[in-house]
Amino acid sequence: MLRAIYEWCTDNGYTPYLAAMVDAQTRVPKEFVEDGEIVLNISFSATSGLKMDNDIIHFSARFGGVSREISVPVANVVAIYARENGQGMAFEVTRPGLHDASATPTRSGEDASSASTAAASSAPTLTAVPSTQSENTTEVDESNNNNNDPEPPKKGGKPTLTRIK
Repeated sequence: MLRAIYEWCTDNGYTPYLAAMVDAQTRVPKEFVEDGEIVLNISFSATSGLKMDNDIIHFSARFGGVSREISVPVANVVAIYARENGQGMAFEVTRPGLHDASATPTRSGEDASSASTAAASSAPTLTAVPSTQSENTTEVDESNNNNNDPEPPKKGGKPTLTRIK
Protein backbone atom coordinates (compact mmCIF):
# COMPACT_ATOMS: atom_id res chain seq x y z
CA MET A 1 0.00 0.00 0.00
CA LEU A 2 2.81 2.41 0.83
CA ARG A 3 4.38 2.05 -2.60
CA ALA A 4 0.99 2.46 -4.30
CA ILE A 5 0.16 5.68 -2.47
CA TYR A 6 3.69 6.99 -3.04
CA GLU A 7 3.30 6.36 -6.78
CA TRP A 8 -0.18 7.91 -6.80
CA CYS A 9 1.23 11.07 -5.18
CA THR A 10 4.12 11.39 -7.61
CA ASP A 11 1.99 10.54 -10.67
CA ASN A 12 -0.43 13.33 -9.75
CA GLY A 13 2.27 15.91 -9.02
CA TYR A 14 1.75 15.81 -5.24
CA THR A 15 4.46 15.74 -2.57
CA PRO A 16 4.35 12.43 -0.63
CA TYR A 17 4.86 12.76 3.12
CA LEU A 18 5.48 9.87 5.50
CA ALA A 19 4.59 10.09 9.20
CA ALA A 20 6.31 7.51 11.40
CA MET A 21 6.54 6.54 15.06
CA VAL A 22 10.15 6.74 16.27
CA ASP A 23 11.68 3.92 18.33
CA ALA A 24 15.06 2.22 18.71
CA GLN A 25 14.92 0.67 15.20
CA THR A 26 14.13 4.01 13.50
CA ARG A 27 17.15 5.98 12.23
CA VAL A 28 16.12 9.63 11.85
CA PRO A 29 17.54 12.96 13.08
CA LYS A 30 16.35 13.10 16.69
CA GLU A 31 16.13 16.91 16.67
CA PHE A 32 13.16 16.69 14.25
CA VAL A 33 11.18 14.19 16.34
CA GLU A 34 8.07 15.60 18.06
CA ASP A 35 5.98 13.55 20.52
CA GLY A 36 7.71 10.35 19.40
CA GLU A 37 6.81 10.91 15.72
CA ILE A 38 8.48 12.39 12.67
CA VAL A 39 7.06 13.57 9.35
CA LEU A 40 9.33 13.14 6.33
CA ASN A 41 9.12 14.49 2.78
CA ILE A 42 9.81 11.41 0.65
CA SER A 43 9.46 13.02 -2.76
CA PHE A 44 11.97 12.24 -5.50
CA SER A 45 13.52 15.71 -5.19
CA ALA A 46 13.91 15.46 -1.39
CA THR A 47 15.42 11.98 -1.20
CA SER A 48 18.26 10.03 -2.71
CA GLY A 49 18.17 6.28 -3.16
CA LEU A 50 14.65 5.78 -1.81
CA LYS A 51 13.97 2.08 -1.36
CA MET A 52 10.64 0.84 0.02
CA ASP A 53 11.09 -2.79 1.01
CA ASN A 54 8.46 -4.97 2.66
CA ASP A 55 9.93 -4.46 6.13
CA ILE A 56 11.92 -1.19 5.97
CA ILE A 57 12.03 2.12 4.11
CA HIS A 58 15.46 3.68 3.69
CA PHE A 59 16.91 6.66 1.86
CA SER A 60 19.25 9.62 2.18
CA ALA A 61 17.92 13.12 2.78
CA ARG A 62 19.31 16.52 3.69
CA PHE A 63 18.47 18.11 7.02
CA GLY A 64 19.87 21.60 7.46
CA GLY A 65 22.19 21.00 4.51
CA VAL A 66 23.66 17.82 6.00
CA SER A 67 23.00 14.48 4.27
CA ARG A 68 21.62 11.83 6.64
CA GLU A 69 20.76 8.16 6.19
CA ILE A 70 17.12 7.54 7.12
CA SER A 71 15.71 4.13 8.02
CA VAL A 72 12.08 3.59 9.06
CA PRO A 73 10.54 0.15 9.74
CA VAL A 74 7.29 -0.28 7.79
CA ALA A 75 5.59 -1.34 11.04
CA ASN A 76 6.26 2.18 12.42
CA VAL A 77 4.57 4.03 9.54
CA VAL A 78 1.62 6.02 10.90
CA ALA A 79 0.51 7.57 7.59
CA ILE A 80 1.47 8.33 4.01
CA TYR A 81 -0.29 11.24 2.35
CA ALA A 82 -0.08 14.07 -0.18
CA ARG A 83 1.03 17.35 1.39
CA GLU A 84 -1.12 19.44 -0.95
CA ASN A 85 -4.51 17.93 -0.13
CA GLY A 86 -3.97 15.58 2.83
CA GLN A 87 -5.28 12.55 0.94
CA GLY A 88 -3.61 9.25 1.69
CA MET A 89 -3.83 6.46 4.22
CA ALA A 90 -3.32 6.24 7.95
CA PHE A 91 -2.29 3.10 9.82
CA GLU A 92 -2.58 2.10 13.45
CA VAL A 93 0.93 1.42 14.70
CA THR A 94 1.26 -1.69 16.83
CA ARG A 95 4.36 -3.01 18.50
CA PRO A 96 4.25 -6.74 19.12
CA GLY A 97 6.35 -7.88 22.06
CA LEU A 98 6.10 -4.64 24.02
CA HIS A 99 3.76 -5.24 26.95
CA ASP A 100 5.39 -2.90 29.46
CA ALA A 101 3.50 0.42 29.39
CA SER A 102 6.53 2.31 30.71
CA ALA A 103 8.58 1.26 27.65
CA THR A 104 5.93 2.39 25.17
CA PRO A 105 6.09 6.02 24.07
CA THR A 106 2.71 7.73 24.21
CA ARG A 107 1.25 10.44 22.06
CA SER A 108 0.07 13.60 23.74
CA GLY A 109 -3.33 13.08 25.35
CA GLU A 110 -2.89 9.29 25.47
CA ASP A 111 -2.41 7.53 28.78
CA ALA A 112 -0.05 4.62 29.35
CA SER A 113 -2.82 2.02 29.64
CA SER A 114 -4.24 2.80 26.19
CA ALA A 115 -0.71 2.76 24.74
CA SER A 116 -0.07 -0.70 26.18
CA THR A 117 -3.41 -1.91 24.81
CA ALA A 118 -2.43 -0.69 21.34
CA ALA A 119 0.97 -2.34 21.68
CA ALA A 120 -0.58 -5.64 22.73
CA SER A 121 -2.72 -6.05 19.60
CA SER A 122 -1.08 -8.25 16.99
CA ALA A 123 -2.65 -7.26 13.65
CA PRO A 124 -2.34 -3.82 12.07
CA THR A 125 -5.58 -2.07 11.20
CA LEU A 126 -6.43 0.56 8.63
CA THR A 127 -8.37 3.72 9.29
CA ALA A 128 -10.05 5.96 6.75
CA VAL A 129 -8.75 9.44 6.11
CA PRO A 130 -11.65 11.92 5.89
CA SER A 131 -12.03 13.90 2.69
CA THR A 132 -10.97 17.53 2.69
CA GLN A 133 -13.41 20.45 2.68
CA SER A 134 -12.32 21.49 -0.82
CA GLU A 135 -13.47 18.12 -2.22
CA ASN A 136 -16.90 18.50 -0.62
CA THR A 137 -17.41 21.98 -2.06
CA THR A 138 -16.29 20.81 -5.51
CA GLU A 139 -18.93 18.09 -5.47
CA VAL A 140 -21.64 20.56 -4.44
CA ASP A 141 -20.54 23.06 -7.08
CA GLU A 142 -20.68 20.39 -9.77
CA SER A 143 -24.17 19.26 -8.70
CA ASN A 144 -25.44 22.86 -8.85
CA ASN A 145 -24.04 23.32 -12.34
CA ASN A 146 -26.89 22.68 -14.80
CA ASN A 147 -24.51 22.94 -17.74
CA ASN A 148 -23.07 19.53 -18.69
CA ASP A 149 -19.96 21.03 -20.31
CA PRO A 150 -16.71 19.75 -18.82
CA GLU A 151 -14.46 22.16 -16.96
CA PRO A 152 -11.93 23.87 -19.22
CA PRO A 153 -8.36 22.66 -18.71
CA LYS A 154 -6.34 24.57 -16.14
CA LYS A 155 -3.41 26.57 -17.45
CA GLY A 156 0.08 26.14 -16.06
CA GLY A 157 1.26 23.47 -13.67
CA LYS A 158 2.23 19.92 -14.41
CA PRO A 159 0.20 18.17 -17.11
CA THR A 160 -1.66 15.02 -16.11
CA LEU A 161 -2.87 12.02 -18.05
CA THR A 162 -6.51 10.99 -17.67
CA ARG A 163 -7.52 7.49 -18.70
CA ILE A 164 -11.00 7.05 -20.09
CA LYS A 165 -12.28 3.50 -20.31
